[in-house]
Amino acid sequence: MTVKSIVPSFLIIILFSIAACSPEKLPLSDEVLESQAEALAEQKIEEGKKIYESNCAGCHDSGVAGAPKPGDKEAWLERLAPGLVVVKKRSIEGYEGKTGVMPPKGGNSTLTDDEVKNAVDFIMVKLK
Repeated sequence: MTVKSIVPSFLIIILFSIAACSPEKLPLSDEVLESQAEALAEQKIEEGKKIYESNCAGCHDSGVAGAPKPGDKEAWLERLAPGLVVVKKRSIEGYEGKTGVMPPKGGNSTLTDDEVKNAVDFIMVKLK
């Protein structure tokens, strides 16, 4: 082997090595993104469960003031008719309907909007 035949191979190896050290991150695969989305959704449901248990269960578990119980599909049917976005909005802002009253944020003004939304999502999981 001569030096002339080794140089092109050597240059190719160096170029690939430099490219491999590039600070750019490789794009995430759809599988990784989906897995991350599922983990985030599960985390929000767990957070929602904690909020529900400490703030919502007092009314919703017993049906106080017409509060629909988790898992009671019939009671939730009419409330869900306008869509989940509306249910979340009413849970945050409060609502007086034909069958009951929902105080803003369940009466706990210290809850964030996202905490209330997570609690609603937790209740929706119970309907499945």
